[in-house]
Amino acid sequence: MPGTPRFLTLADVAETLNTSSAQVYALVRRGDLPAIKIGGRGQWRVEASALEEYIQQLYVDTKAFVAEHPFLEATDSAEL
Repeated sequence: MPGTPRFLTLADVAETLNTSSAQVYALVRRGDLPAIKIGGRGQWRVEASALEEYIQQLYVDTKAFVAEHPFLEATDSAEL
């Protein structure tokens, strides 16, 4: 990935995921998204490759969720 920084700020990650920095911070603090804390002010950084792995895992998790929870049309659910 030429030109792409190795490490991203939480704001960068939030922009990529189209969510808030607070949500990304929660992902990091829960351990869902690997990150490092650097500097005296404790700034968080997420490695770009870790973010891509996280996104790929979300696709896998979502596919499994959809398989376990099939979508039922309104007419299908009325028959239940």
